[in-house]
Amino acid sequence: MNTPAEKTPAIVQPVGAGAPETAVILATGPEGSTERAPEKTFWSQLKASMAMFGNAKSATGLIILGLFALLAIFAPWIAPTDPNSQNLNDTLQPPSLHHLLGTTHIGQDVFSQLVYGTRGVLVVGFLATIMATVVAIAVGVTAGYLRGWRSESLSALSNVFLVIPGLPLMIIVASQFQDPPLWVVAAVLGFTGWAWGARVLRAQTMSLRNRDFIQAARANGEPLHRIILVEMLPNLMAIIASSFVGTMTAAVLGLTTLAFIGVIPVSNLNWGTILFWAQQNNAFPDYWWWYVPAGLCIALLGVALSLINFGIDEYVNPRLRSAGERARSMKRRGLNINASVTQVRTAQAAAATGGAASEGDAV
Repeated sequence: MNTPAEKTPAIVQPVGAGAPETAVILATGPEGSTERAPEKTFWSQLKASMAMFGNAKSATGLIILGLFALLAIFAPWIAPTDPNSQNLNDTLQPPSLHHLLGTTHIGQDVFSQLVYGTRGVLVVGFLATIMATVVAIAVGVTAGYLRGWRSESLSALSNVFLVIPGLPLMIIVASQFQDPPLWVVAAVLGFTGWAWGARVLRAQTMSLRNRDFIQAARANGEPLHRIILVEMLPNLMAIIASSFVGTMTAAVLGLTTLAFIGVIPVSNLNWGTILFWAQQNNAFPDYWWWYVPAGLCIALLGVALSLINFGIDEYVNPRLRSAGERARSMKRRGLNINASVTQVRTAQAAAATGGAASEGDAV
């Protein structure tokens, strides 16, 4: 009696050593036919790259950042009053039901200023970061892919911008405007903040350009833009995301610092200008409701960006990723990850046998 032929196991045929990204998986059927696995596309690799935001740290940071974004978008509906409206009958009032975070020396509502200030911080932060990231990708990836004097010239350009002081440049630019708009502040912060990301991307691109899948794409006559967009950028997505988060952190801190020292006109409302007016009117330490909320918002936004960065690092670094997976596995099994080795082994033995292990069984 004839029996149906069983399907043989899949055969993995890597294109070259050290290039698991381009391994071709062939499944042999009952008659020896082969089925090629679906080809990787830019969107499929991009979706795989977004898995870096799937861990708890990145998710927590994104939730906090999303809350700030909602405050900025719906500021006119969330803020109870106009942030610039004055009421001299309610000066320096502590928090109450009428003024959730109290009032300033001229009766302005601190909560309304905080909500509208979130918009200024995020607008400048995102604009500066997007500008810096675009320039960093263009310069860094190009410098890493090219060879010879062109690569060295772009590398030297990055080194020059690494040492350009942002604060004096911002003071000079701000002095040319009576009321500099937010996009000018963002442009200066982005202009001085792209070099670090470009250096990191150049180093990573130099290691990618010699991989077998890049050499194969070049040998097949693929155009340069497709090699960079389809082959390289998805493999650089984690580095780009980490650089984006770090640049935004620096931009937010730079904006609030410039506003606090009075370089940016006080008409551009943000958390730094709230601290500036509190310092100018001797709010420290008696009128805590004037300066503490703005400082907490700056710290909380920094924590959110740091959590996103930590989550990306855990995704990129195999050691951190394996350690995190091991810790989560131990928590699911009811083991204390901070316990000593003896206690962990005892708990493991008790879980395996279904009974409590005695102290003499511990090793």
